[in-house]
Amino acid sequence: MSDQKSGKLWGIGLGPGDPELVTVKAARIIGAADVIAFHSARHGRSISRAIAAPYMRPDQLEEHLVYPVTTETTDHPGGYQGAIDEFYEQAAATLATHLAAGRSVALLAAGDPLFYSSYMHMHRRLADRFDAEIIPGITSVSAASAALGTPLVEGDQVLTVLPGTLPPEELTRRLRAADAAVVMKLGRTYPGVRQALSDAGRLDDAYYVERASTGRQRVLRAGEVDAGEVPYFAITVVPGPTPTTEIPLTTADSTRSQRTGNPESQAPQNDRASIGEVVVVGLGPGSPDWTSPEVARTLSEATDLVGYTTYVNRVPIRPGQRRHASDNRVESERAAMALDLAKQGARVAVVSSGDPGVFAMAAAVIEESADPQWREVPVRVLPGMTAASAVASRVGAPLGHDFAMISLSDRLKPWETVAQRIAAVAAADMAIAVYNPASSQRTWQVAALRDLVLEHRKPDTPVVLGRDVGGPTESVRVLTLSELDPAEVDMRTLLIIGASTTTAFDTPAGPRVFTSRRYATP
Repeated sequence: MSDQKSGKLWGIGLGPGDPELVTVKAARIIGAADVIAFHSARHGRSISRAIAAPYMRPDQLEEHLVYPVTTETTDHPGGYQGAIDEFYEQAAATLATHLAAGRSVALLAAGDPLFYSSYMHMHRRLADRFDAEIIPGITSVSAASAALGTPLVEGDQVLTVLPGTLPPEELTRRLRAADAAVVMKLGRTYPGVRQALSDAGRLDDAYYVERASTGRQRVLRAGEVDAGEVPYFAITVVPGPTPTTEIPLTTADSTRSQRTGNPESQAPQNDRASIGEVVVVGLGPGSPDWTSPEVARTLSEATDLVGYTTYVNRVPIRPGQRRHASDNRVESERAAMALDLAKQGARVAVVSSGDPGVFAMAAAVIEESADPQWREVPVRVLPGMTAASAVASRVGAPLGHDFAMISLSDRLKPWETVAQRIAAVAAADMAIAVYNPASSQRTWQVAALRDLVLEHRKPDTPVVLGRDVGGPTESVRVLTLSELDPAEVDMRTLLIIGASTTTAFDTPAGPRVFTSRRYATP
């Protein structure tokens, strides 16, 4: 029999959403745990992990527990409940393996672990076999009360907490009898909840709070909410005492104008002082040494970071700073998110590699900001070192005279346009910095580029291949145009193709390349 001491299970209450509302103890245990476990639906996005991310270590094991179903139907022989029960058994077995091996497991729970939380299902299955401790968290009920700026109850009043999944008739009965009430688990249940509030005579006194404490918080009167846009992380509040202070409502008209972009239907905006800012920043091409002090300062002051996952991960984690990472194909949606966060008061840094104005996020943000709904949101762009400048610096000055920057990607423009521009620049005898030359699905353009340029340039024209410059796997090579092998080029490579005045020569320290600023006189 093994003498291995079992690990400890921690139920971590993370609070309602703002990472700064994570308790000191919860933050300490998250940082110390061997394993971080968290739930999500099949889309894979975990709100709990996002809240905990500022406190996690890069070397921690992660267990992503993905629900097989949430509200959809299932072909499981036991139906929905059978599928969920089987999932909980499998999830508990996974965590038990870590615990039996002596690892501590921090199981994340939004809000409080024992308040409508998935943690309780693991606790029931594991606490009798392993040491378990629960760290309570701030509930969304408290966060909603804070958002309203009014007490939920006072004196001898009783607060009733109800799940929106109750039948509307039962909700109506309980709401009629309640001094004060909170209805949770909204989402698709909201039409029935609103009907119950109306039937109970409480609709005029009820408020709707969405994503309390986060940069996407909204507060509306319950009767003005569009039922088709209610997320699960929203609650309805019927305070006991009559509010004596002005509740910071988001008007229904304002909400509609954000969706339609119609300035004529837009309600008066909040005071400009309540609006944040969007700053689009360039991190430089790889090394932290190439991030400017101005950009570093802006990143440290931001409440929210928005960007492609790879670039967001380059920014050091700061406690309390919210990180919104996404796929690299959703530039417009990312820009709209940043502007919406800023409109609600956040200081948002949109991160790009290199310079944000060169095939990066500045264009997407500025274009989106032209929509009238973002008119009052300040937007700035902070430059960064370009990948072209970084690669050029490694070999000398191949971009020392006139040059062009061209992206080979045909995702946002047709290849015919790309080919026309390559031919025009090659005929104009300028050096070319080539971005996005290839990807796993797009491999043939490099050969097409080479053949187009060879129609105007000599085969011995110098070419620079710079890969991951400034990063841990940096490599830089100088070859000729005729030697350019598409198999050596990927998405992390930048090409510089010289002009007729570009010269390459060898030195003991390696090759040097320059494009002369002087032309021979006729």
